[in-house]
Amino acid sequence: MLIVSLAFVVLVLMGMPVAFAIGISGALFFVQNPELPFTIPVQVTVSQTQNFALLAIPLFILAGNVMNKSGITEQLLRLASVLTGRWKGGLAQVSLVLSGLMGGVSGSAIADAAMQARMLGDGMIRRGMSRGFAAGVLAFGSVLTPVIPPGIGMILYGTIGQVSIGRLFAAGFVPALLLWAALALTVALTARARGYAPERTEPLPRGAVPAALRAGIWALLFPVFLLLGLRLGVFTPSEIGAFAVVYALVIGLLVYRRLGRRSILEALEGSLADVGAVMFLIALSAIFSYGIVLERVPEAVAGAILGITDNLQGVLVLIVLFALVIGFVIDGTVLVIMLTPIFLPLVRDLGGDPVHFGAIFIVAATIGNFTPPVGAAMYAVCSILKCPVGAYTRESVPFFLAVSAVTLLLVFLPDAVLFVPNLLFGRF
Repeated sequence: MLIVSLAFVVLVLMGMPVAFAIGISGALFFVQNPELPFTIPVQVTVSQTQNFALLAIPLFILAGNVMNKSGITEQLLRLASVLTGRWKGGLAQVSLVLSGLMGGVSGSAIADAAMQARMLGDGMIRRGMSRGFAAGVLAFGSVLTPVIPPGIGMILYGTIGQVSIGRLFAAGFVPALLLWAALALTVALTARARGYAPERTEPLPRGAVPAALRAGIWALLFPVFLLLGLRLGVFTPSEIGAFAVVYALVIGLLVYRRLGRRSILEALEGSLADVGAVMFLIALSAIFSYGIVLERVPEAVAGAILGITDNLQGVLVLIVLFALVIGFVIDGTVLVIMLTPIFLPLVRDLGGDPVHFGAIFIVAATIGNFTPPVGAAMYAVCSILKCPVGAYTRESVPFFLAVSAVTLLLVFLPDAVLFVPNLLFGRF
């Protein structure tokens, strides 16, 4: 597997799309082992896509695109501006709150970062913020999006590791709150040092907050309905995705009345591209994963970690650090797919809670979307804002340190992470 892993890294650094890099490098394993039938890569690629639980991913992607076309995003932006417009950092603070609110809509950090860069990026620059700072805030702020239900990373982790997706969804709220607080503090300190003005200096008109809440209530209730549906047994994790699509259509057609034939077709077209990219990656990752399992890599990695420490918290810290480092060269979604079968059994053997570990691991893996040289969200934001990657990297260091510190802190706060899941679903 050493040659296979090196081939993957080299292909990614050469700029090859991650899906092709992981598929080609995985196929090298079968070239090295000619005794294995070469029909296996085809079989595992097809079978990987036949997992019924994965049906939730395309459905949630479609629901997110429909909700974006329905006018919900504009209502959430208004609410975010009302709540944080007078804070130092202006639009930067607004973008952080909007990312948290969008967590219940898109579920994708890359989609959220790109959308916000188009909506807020130019405005932030016009208000005197540097391109690197604006790009860093918009990219790292989107770390909140996949942590709040319905995050795609949660679905992948739960499906691969056979962990309750409902409990994983619920476990995202406290980490998201802590991540937002750390990022908001970082923005406030930077804004104070550089003299960035608030977005709004005058007091809010009377009744502005209740009005904004009423306008955005349907988006805010979306993750609540998801969790209640799972908790009450009304929906399975796969069926909840279908509910999400119906909910988005009802809100867009009957409440905001912004959906028409053209916008629905645009949502379907965007969803087709998004679903194709995600499912193609999932399918080709099966080739790579087959070699990992056959070569007993999980056992070897577990033995290496246990050779350093057998303390649960120590192991979790090492896993988080490894995910943060490897995230510089591997996409976050790939990390979840590749490393869940390796690390989750180790954590379980040491008595760790798979939901607590899942929340930490997904945050750590998601950070890889924002770091060079392969961060997809980083490239999306930098491309839209015409920001050099070097400037982005320099300005993003405080945000990287802030989210990494919160991720490590969560290792030592299992009760805080599990508070909402235990409240809704009970203790195991």
